[in-house]
Amino acid sequence: MAQLEIVNVSKSFGKTDVLRNVNLDISSGEFVVFVGPSGCGKSTLLRMISGLEEIGAGHIRLDGKAMNTVDPAHRGVAMVFQSYALYPHMTAFENMAFSLKIAKENKGVIREKVEKAANILRLEHLLERRPGELSGGQKQRVAIGRAIVREPKVFLFDEPLSNLDTELRVQMRAELIQLHAKLKTTMIYVTHDQVEAMTLADKMVVMNGGVIQQCGRPLDLYDDPDNEFVAGFVGSPRMNFMKANVVSTSKDAILVDGVGGEGRFEIPFTGFDPTFRKIKLGIRTEHVGFVNGKAGQVSLPAKVAFVEELGDVSHIHTDLASGERMVIRSTGKRYAGSDECSAVIDIKGLMVFDEAGQRIRPAH
Repeated sequence: MAQLEIVNVSKSFGKTDVLRNVNLDISSGEFVVFVGPSGCGKSTLLRMISGLEEIGAGHIRLDGKAMNTVDPAHRGVAMVFQSYALYPHMTAFENMAFSLKIAKENKGVIREKVEKAANILRLEHLLERRPGELSGGQKQRVAIGRAIVREPKVFLFDEPLSNLDTELRVQMRAELIQLHAKLKTTMIYVTHDQVEAMTLADKMVVMNGGVIQQCGRPLDLYDDPDNEFVAGFVGSPRMNFMKANVVSTSKDAILVDGVGGEGRFEIPFTGFDPTFRKIKLGIRTEHVGFVNGKAGQVSLPAKVAFVEELGDVSHIHTDLASGERMVIRSTGKRYAGSDECSAVIDIKGLMVFDEAGQRIRPAH
């Protein structure tokens, strides 16, 4: 296991800033997932940790030792790529043993390490097969086994499941969780899939525009996002957002109007800054429904745009009078396109953001 420190790391390609002043501590044995849209810098940061990409500015330290000028082969890290990158003429055993053979490791030690890795990954019966005789999931396990035999301090995964079909991705995610539990080694994983990130991560690092937007436990980011980007990126379906005008404030509440184009109501909120006159309200789909039968709920007129039927649940996409989209998760009544309805909001589920997208939290 290893402690990794990323200190004030930046990277530019020409005039384009890919990473800007990134700081992150990764504890020994953590499973950390970098997640964000394409071009956010997550793969570049992973490659800088591995030594495949030169660090523009700042420092990366592994167990207190600076890695900036250390050769990739001597960093104590092993990388698993999106493509399996297996030698087609070699068996699974030979592919897994290749790096040890190049390092002139003893044959007995090589066999012991490969067989141990194969046992962990349930590949014992496939060691004599070549890549062309393996399924996608089996090839990916061989690629992971090739990393395991090196006994690295840190495993690096660069979107390793993106080439697999949906069912196999789910299976491989479960296997990676079990692998981490067995090896107890520091793992860093890159993906653009926030569901995958939430499933795997001990610590989730959400990136956008070369900057870490927020990091922490997946459910903490879901329940308590720092800004509109994180709130909208983490969760499926994404959070609903509505513009609102602040009419007045008191010690423990704010009165807003223009919500959804028509709504006017009071939101419990302690210590709201009255200088904010225009805000955004965010609410997750589990806090929106169709039936208004409880205190603390408000109804907004809406019209069904389209429906995603998912079997036990439907995601009903509606348009508010303002033209803003409101997605409602329903396990009961079904709706069809163009139906008129009411989007019923649980006021306690609302989050408040300023115009720039930063979260405004109540005073404690």
